[in-house]
Amino acid sequence: MIGMNDAVPGSQAYADNAAALIARYEGVVPAEVHGAILHLLPPKPTRVLDIGAGSGRDAAWLAAMGHQVVAVEPTAAFREAGRRLHVSPAITWVDDSLPALAALGVTELFGLVMVTAVWMHLDADERAAAMARVAGLVAPAGLLIMKIRHGPVPYGRRIFAVTAVETVAQAEANGLAIELQIEDQQSLQEANAVAGVTWTTLAFRAAR
Repeated sequence: MIGMNDAVPGSQAYADNAAALIARYEGVVPAEVHGAILHLLPPKPTRVLDIGAGSGRDAAWLAAMGHQVVAVEPTAAFREAGRRLHVSPAITWVDDSLPALAALGVTELFGLVMVTAVWMHLDADERAAAMARVAGLVAPAGLLIMKIRHGPVPYGRRIFAVTAVETVAQAEANGLAIELQIEDQQSLQEANAVAGVTWTTLAFRAAR
């Protein structure tokens, strides 16, 4: 699941390999991917923003819980697959990307913002701008959940090394409080696990 526009150098690899990647995404159970934060998910229906929604796997999972989901995905093949695989009136698809998220209104707020496998695609300046933008979209007492990839970079991908320390500092500077931090999680995708890919899960809460 990506958070970069197709025009960004290096991101074309996602569009070129969309079919294989969609199969991999859909082959993983959302509740397992996000097992560490299940207890933090809003107990009542809320507006959810899924940034880098990919094939819509997580968006559909959240919609099935009763949430209204805005699924942001810049790769056309992923959006098309998501609409086809996960038909739901509770999911609204948007062609957009970080750091600007220009298609979203400046006053929109969400009770839950998901940023899964996106952050490492942004360079340092983009991450700083993106955090300010994302933090501004989290409703009072709302939750921001991030999963950040670490490990070898596949050919053609635009991936940067990102630390939890940097990410937490940026979130706190934008008014978010760290609620959960888990590092060195093994990938659930077999190929990634063999390659040594690990993940960091972070959860932040906005002030009331």
